[in-house]
Order: sequence, then structure tokens, then C-alpha cells
Amino acid sequence: MPKMKTKSSVKKRFKTTASGKVKAAGAGKQHGMIKRSNKFLRNARGTMVLCDADARIVKQFMPYSK
Repeated sequence: MPKMKTKSSVKKRFKTTASGKVKAAGAGKQHGMIKRSNKFLRNARGTMVLCDADARIVKQFMPYSK
């Protein structure tokens, strides 16, 4: 059987932890920061763990992640 391909957009945006959870960056930090509140920008810093429903969707595109 040939290898399954990982979706390249998912490979750039998500990482999996050792326990199999999916990490992603916070949304809304690419542009237009002037109109956003300081509280929003602080809370969107770094990475967050996706909920189980969203992680299930992402994992369909990453066949070789844990």
C-alpha cells in the first residue's frame, strides 16, 4: 500500500503533543491588531490545545500523528 499524504495546510498550522492532543496558535493575530483590544491580544498569545471535536477533524488530515 502507498503511504497516505498529510494535508500540507494542516502540517503548517498544527502540532500534536505526546499525549495525542492537538496544539494550535490563537486566531486573529495576522493583521488588524489596532482594532482589537489589548485583552484579546494578550489572550491570543502562544498556543492553545484544541477541544476534542476540533481535534478529531484535524487528525483526519494527519494520518501519522499520534
